[in-house]
Amino acid sequence: MGRYRLAVDTGGTFCDFVLYDEDSGALWTWKRPSTPRQPARAVLAGLRRLADLGIPLADVTFWAHGTTVATNALLERRGARTGLLITEGFRGIYETMDQTRGYGGSVYDLAFQKPPLLAPQQWTQEIPERLDAQGAVLRPLDEAAARDAIRRLRAAGVESVAVCLLFAFLNPAHERRLAALLAEELPEANCSLSSEVLPQIREYPRLSTTVVDAYVAPVMRRYLEELDGEARHRGLATPQRFVMQSSGGLAPFARVARHAVQTLLSGPAAGVLAGSQLAALSGYPDVITFDMGGTSCDIALVRQGRPMEAPGGMIAGHEVGLPMLDIHTIGAGGGTIAWVDSGGALHVGPRSAGADPGPACYGRGGEEPTVTDANLVLGYLDPCGRLGGELTLQPERAARVIAERVARPLGLSVERAALGILELVDAHMQEGIRVVSTMRGYDAREFALVAFGGAGPLHATRVAAAAGIPIVLVPARPGVTSALGLLTCDVRRDLLRSRLVPLTSLTPEELERPFTELAAEARERLLAERFPAEDIYLERALDLRYRGQGYELTTPLDTPIHDAAGIAALRQRFDQLHAQRFGHCAPDVPVDVVSWRVRAFARVPRPSLRPAAVQSPAPAEPTARRAIYVDGQWREAAIYWRDHLRPGQWLAGPAIVEQDDSTTLILPGQVARVDPYGHLIVRLAGDEA
Repeated sequence: MGRYRLAVDTGGTFCDFVLYDEDSGALWTWKRPSTPRQPARAVLAGLRRLADLGIPLADVTFWAHGTTVATNALLERRGARTGLLITEGFRGIYETMDQTRGYGGSVYDLAFQKPPLLAPQQWTQEIPERLDAQGAVLRPLDEAAARDAIRRLRAAGVESVAVCLLFAFLNPAHERRLAALLAEELPEANCSLSSEVLPQIREYPRLSTTVVDAYVAPVMRRYLEELDGEARHRGLATPQRFVMQSSGGLAPFARVARHAVQTLLSGPAAGVLAGSQLAALSGYPDVITFDMGGTSCDIALVRQGRPMEAPGGMIAGHEVGLPMLDIHTIGAGGGTIAWVDSGGALHVGPRSAGADPGPACYGRGGEEPTVTDANLVLGYLDPCGRLGGELTLQPERAARVIAERVARPLGLSVERAALGILELVDAHMQEGIRVVSTMRGYDAREFALVAFGGAGPLHATRVAAAAGIPIVLVPARPGVTSALGLLTCDVRRDLLRSRLVPLTSLTPEELERPFTELAAEARERLLAERFPAEDIYLERALDLRYRGQGYELTTPLDTPIHDAAGIAALRQRFDQLHAQRFGHCAPDVPVDVVSWRVRAFARVPRPSLRPAAVQSPAPAEPTARRAIYVDGQWREAAIYWRDHLRPGQWLAGPAIVEQDDSTTLILPGQVARVDPYGHLIVRLAGDEA
């Protein structure tokens, strides 16, 4: 009887699977086309592969899942019918939002509109009650009025209710009582309390995050119930069943079903972790991860082996205040659609053909040109190949839609039109790299680019060359790297406590007390989830800001503070972080503490990747040759099959490296070598950096 660890990552086009044998170290990978309308179907279909391998599902002892269910529900506005209970007199807070016009190009958009409310005003009810800024009760909860409000929501057919009362992060008593009343008056509805979802200062981010949670939680719960129930019926009944969170840690199915907002960056987060860990094995602790799939491209920066984190972010126009990996997502994937506007300008995105119908070359009814069609027309994809080991490509369809929709309207050849599509989507991704590097105070030229996802290695060498990045690392299994990442991360819980107080007014004991209490609570929760005490470890941080600032920086606190010197060192570390992030600091301005944070982790066993013996450097032997369109002309390129490459071998561009789950393009003037872990290390010819 074996012990197997299973990872399943559902993307917009493919569902990726990784199976690891803990006893032998064997690793199997495979893909299945995604089923966006019924996402559980693709996962369940992929589980049949275990039977083909002769492995009973009962032998799977660990299951980790990356999912886009909550994300898609938010993006496509397919969430639950959501109501909102809010403190009397504050009904307009959610509609007002934060009074900004948005970011980037929307700043100049005269027709800019804020995103539609997930909990519209007609389903918002004011509750008579009030707490003061210290959490003391100024006005008791009016339970009769609360019951009437809940009954109005029930009459409106509300399926989920967000509860966000003023200063509830300091005193959750009124919110908890409302939850009890909801259980009596509207028992079938989901209930999301701001004091549980985000017990943090700042009213609108807390409100927005709670509403998003209420909006997506029923969708996620139904999905997990269907998936888990059917998987158990088939024999996959391990108690270790986890979903990836936006923060880069796993959470049990049951916890995610209660607070689905934690999973909005589920799949991309796993890819960042895997990319950073694989690159570290090859000696590259400073990297930019570049995960390009069928519908989007996710880009993140990793410094000294640690992915950058953010205390929150904007997702589909809605503010989410939970910790998440600092991932910049662009609507640029293999299925991204190219189109020509009425003025004769070429655009790529943001619409995507997705998995259904997919690009025209899939032969599933797609009639619009996509990035994948352009890659096929230019010879970068094998015209006789099978994408993901499943789909037979149809190059004649790709050429036809590019000719009809792009080449003829612009008066270009099919090749030049296809190249224009790729140049434009690459420019979007170069801008994404600048967002996570230059705009964060880092020089991209000091990093390596880790390219994965089905389409990442096909574009990374061009994007890196344009961005001045000297090295591209392509993992051994780029198409399933995000799924592999699900097996390389620990279970995580994030706890915080907000209290605005001057840093200098705190004694070391007062500063440490919230950490002690949060740490005890975190350990208790992980122990309740049956993790051994010896596998639990903690990280601590403070949210600090200069007096009067409207934002704060999360500052790690590696060791306990015992004296005034420790507080002074903490202040100095904050100044240094502020200077690195924003280019300036203010050492003479007082600093306030906003929140205490504790990140609690429970270690899980990870696959061990062992390096292979390196042969003497030698050129690899191509398996074929094919004409590709590069540098404005058709040139012969050597074609290599990835499984035939051995550590120590090298190859020079122009070349194509093919494998079941991805394709790597190596440009003229670039050289790639295979390292001991089977990674392709691509750099400019003659560059020994």
